[in-house]
Amino acid sequence: MPDCLRPLALVALLASLSAPGLGALGALRMRVPCQQLGALRTRVRSRVAASERPMSPNLNVLGTELQCCCDNVRGTGIGTGFYRNGLCATGPDDGGRHTVCVEASAEFLAFSKQVGNDLSQPLPEYLFPGVNPGDRWCLCAARWKQALDAGRAPRIFLQSTHEKTLQFATLEQLKSFALDLDEAEAAVAQLDTLRAQMERALKSKPGELPE
Repeated sequence: MPDCLRPLALVALLASLSAPGLGALGALRMRVPCQQLGALRTRVRSRVAASERPMSPNLNVLGTELQCCCDNVRGTGIGTGFYRNGLCATGPDDGGRHTVCVEASAEFLAFSKQVGNDLSQPLPEYLFPGVNPGDRWCLCAARWKQALDAGRAPRIFLQSTHEKTLQFATLEQLKSFALDLDEAEAAVAQLDTLRAQMERALKSKPGELPE
């Protein structure tokens, strides 16, 4: 299994535990001894509880609200992200920091396989459809930086890339690979305008109309 996906193995089973009709749990039973299923369920439910705990708002690298990366990869019903909800959100359990929303390219996938992280290989037992060229996927931040240093980094979506990514790469580096740069900067400009209007309103005297 690709090392970047190992922390996702249990998360990927959430849907199978909450919606048995998907059939993934049945497939799992064929691979996991019955005596291990109880412990597996306990670990998965712990991950579910972690994903449902109240958290501070998720922000992207621009400081605006984190947007969905992909909540239905190639019509499979599987969302990307550590919590498999379509967001490149992260938390204490996400040691790999799956925070970069990328559009996978054939060149990047070939590089990833070359360095031992074959993302193209589907793993049905973990509800992992494999990543194809053109797919949007939440990539580990360290893996994106590794590809950047090797000149193989995939393009990204700034508005869907979590702010924690800035621990691995600069904003300027990320912007140079952004597919949504114009849209993202427009969203920031709009936010700055609203913030300025609010500040003027707070500073205005009673009975005085803000500008």
